[in-house]
Amino acid sequence: MKHKVSVIGSGFVGTMTAQKVVEKGLADVVLVDIVNGLPQGKALDISQASSLEGFDCAIEGTNDFSDIRDSDIIVVTAGLPRTPGMTREDLAAKNGGIIRSVVEEIKTQAPAAIIIIVTNPLDVMAHLAWEVSGFPAARVMGMGGILDTARYIYFLSQETGISARDIQAMVLGSHGDTMIPVESFTRVRGIPIRYFVGEERLQAITERTKNGGAEIVSLLKTGSAWHAPAASVTAMIEAILQDRKTLVPVSACLNGEYGIEGIHIGVPVILGSSGIERICEVSLTDLELSELKHSAEVARTSFQGLKRL
Repeated sequence: MKHKVSVIGSGFVGTMTAQKVVEKGLADVVLVDIVNGLPQGKALDISQASSLEGFDCAIEGTNDFSDIRDSDIIVVTAGLPRTPGMTREDLAAKNGGIIRSVVEEIKTQAPAAIIIIVTNPLDVMAHLAWEVSGFPAARVMGMGGILDTARYIYFLSQETGISARDIQAMVLGSHGDTMIPVESFTRVRGIPIRYFVGEERLQAITERTKNGGAEIVSLLKTGSAWHAPAASVTAMIEAILQDRKTLVPVSACLNGEYGIEGIHIGVPVILGSSGIERICEVSLTDLELSELKHSAEVARTSFQGLKRL
């Protein structure tokens, strides 16, 4: 029996995620959007490449949320992008309403699904989705950390001239300005990164990672990143559907781990068939732990502000 993945929001990230899932043969996909004809047209376009790309999974576009019924995983990309002059609080308020309505539909139509949130501000939206859904924390997560880590590894690869496949790293914390590229976890085939990169350059790479999404937005002028975000979500989907037991950083709801409670924040987890199968409480330096707690507090403050609206 094939798996079923629903992607809510047929913008660039949602559409590319759907395309990657069917091309990898991971699941049949339902692409959902409120704009009539938009998901249907994109699904048809992807489907017409099936003989060329060699995939048999089906993809359907729809405006009807009942079509997400029996989904194994639901990816939520629906929401508004941050525009010039818009504060994070403004963005949270606008997208919070969208996430609430979407999650209410998920509760009704697919109460056994695992939810992956991509909508920004990601950690706040993931925590809101968990609260609205009432689902176990293991089944509601945000995508951020895996994308931030991929960006960090790419920048290190460019700096060192070493294949990205040989670099191991982990970016924790919020998917935003307070993310933490963890130096103590950053190695090249087990060799500490400082052997290859000096302090000043490593700090510059850390700052570039924190601004990875904004850099792309500034280059595009309109729109934002979609290739790497879609690849990041697809990697999470693959780990879950194939029960890989993959260690990756995702935005997870903490319950005392790292001295943090009651907020979603990026930490290392084991992803498998039941979602977040374990939150890994690894040893951090005092500075890294302090930064992680600060990042969580910033997300918590934003969430509390959203709740007061």
